Amino acid sequence: MPEVIVFAEGPSEEQFLKRVVAPSLHSQQIYVKAFTLRTSQQGRGGAVSFDRLLLNARNTLKQHSKAVLSTFLDLYGLDTDFPEFAAAKAINDVGERVRRLEEALHRAVVGHVHCRPERFIPHIQPYEFEGLLFADVQALSSTEPRWGDYLQKLQAVRDQFETPEHINDSYETKPSRRLESLLQPSYKKVRHGPLAAGRVTLATMEAECLHFRSWMAELRKLAS
Repeated sequence: MPEVIVFAEGPSEEQFLKRVVAPSLHSQQIYVKAFTLRTSQQGRGGAVSFDRLLLNARNTLKQHSKAVLSTFLDLYGLDTDFPEFAAAKAINDVGERVRRLEEALHRAVVGHVHCRPERFIPHIQPYEFEGLLFADVQALSSTEPRWGDYLQKLQAVRDQFETPEHINDSYETKPSRRLESLLQPSYKKVRHGPLAAGRVTLATMEAECLHFRSWMAELRKLAS
């Protein structure tokens, strides 16, 4: 059974991977193990610098010689020290922007570790994990009993954008901030994120979110 180790952006992304993505791939004989990187003596997740990712990638790929490494990082808030960050920032199309960043990250990690290219599958989610939750705002609004009162407002946000992955790139407009501002009781990333994702379903996310779908397809190829 292929083993995939995923560096998650933070605790909510880690739980999403463990509770929604991993069970789906396990049924296809792919074993996903997700965790957040240590950022201090007590802290984990968030503030993933390129140097920290590179160090952990090298150690992980050397310690787990048969595993494939992947990432699940948010585009919003990505550290400016990532390879080709400035060049990618100038690209308007968000899909092209994350592909540029992922290709540069792939070259950097493979070149640093001297591993086979197929052992590293970078993924940067546009713009945040919470964007995926807008793939089905009715299911999202069912996560808490009172959130149904905000369905029209959630739909109004979704209707402004081409896809959920186009919601969007500033502190006030990033997907998690929109949920925190709109909903009562307020959206809590670690509590509500994985719960809402389970209701939205992986299939709906993949149908609505092209870049996320392409990552899932790369992981599924490992079963063949």
